[in-house]
Amino acid sequence: MTKTYIAIGLMSGTSMDGIDIAGLETDGESFLNPGPAGALIYSDEERAYLRQAVEAAADWKAGDPAPEAVTTAEKKLTAAHAEAVATFLNENGLKAADIDVIGFHGQTVLHAPDERRTVQIGQGDQLAAALGIDVVNDFRSADVAAGGEGAPFAPLYHKALAANLEGPRPIAVLNLGGVANVTWLGDGPDDILAFDTGPASGALDDWVQSHGAGRMDVDGQLAKAGKVDDAILASMLNNSFFDMAPPKSLDRLDFPMDPVAGLSLEDGAATLTAFTAACIERATEHLPAKPHVWIVCGGGRYNPAILDELHARLGVPVEPAESVGWRGDDVEAEAFAYLAVRSLRGLPLSVPGTTKVPKPQTGGVLHRAEKMPA
Repeated sequence: MTKTYIAIGLMSGTSMDGIDIAGLETDGESFLNPGPAGALIYSDEERAYLRQAVEAAADWKAGDPAPEAVTTAEKKLTAAHAEAVATFLNENGLKAADIDVIGFHGQTVLHAPDERRTVQIGQGDQLAAALGIDVVNDFRSADVAAGGEGAPFAPLYHKALAANLEGPRPIAVLNLGGVANVTWLGDGPDDILAFDTGPASGALDDWVQSHGAGRMDVDGQLAKAGKVDDAILASMLNNSFFDMAPPKSLDRLDFPMDPVAGLSLEDGAATLTAFTAACIERATEHLPAKPHVWIVCGGGRYNPAILDELHARLGVPVEPAESVGWRGDDVEAEAFAYLAVRSLRGLPLSVPGTTKVPKPQTGGVLHRAEKMPA
């Protein structure tokens, strides 16, 4: 029997709302036993540091030293993750010696696979030293260096999760984070296709925040009170990205809010919400066959306005992850626990159908820690 590992996955996504933490016992293949899960919500100050880092990284030329905003954010991000894990262990009666490995995704501040660059800040060595637990980070770089897109990176975990689901195939797993991505799963063991579809919560959150109306469109109330500007929506969909064959990926800032700049708060929210769903509808043009159901993970599944748009556009059931027994808030954190174990075992983290990498690609960087006593 293959050895199983007790892993913790840490995810700070493109929505930059906080750190998701999830425990998982796994062999990095088919054995999946979820453990405790939790989250740390970023303070306004922490969120501001991360936004400054993303903005600074946009002008970061290859070969140049990291901008000060990026290095500052990296230290603060690592410290926040160390605090989050320490609290998580304490709240769940766990010690460092109980955990085999931490999968530390870090925060993406730059994603430009066409330039063979992707940057996820986070000091894996410092996190390992602070916690006394081995850490795997830098999951995406090897994929990009080999010619892959470096994203999305949860699809192999989606595949493992979905292996025992009943019902007809194909199915689609949709993650609504700052950026939306889809994993299409067919009948065969290698029937997998994954790619980013377009913005999700990121652009909508930025729009709401830019108007001083909070951090997000809670329950889709703003979008429901507004009216979609069909002309602007059509112009936003007139983008070559939607015609590109997948796999393909996006940076958080690839679709700015400029087209909706002249709209009211509510109309802008309605138009951006419709855009998120329309991007996913366009994505179906590239799927090998129509999914029988869409299973939705990520924070965007809490927005009824987005889900209503998806129902109307996709014409098949669109169900939250909980409907099939998954933890919708924790799937991506679980994925990086899973990928950390795969990295330890030298198993691929990505395949041609998920990132366009030429062949199954291993990855991740291991930082050993001096284990603390039990």
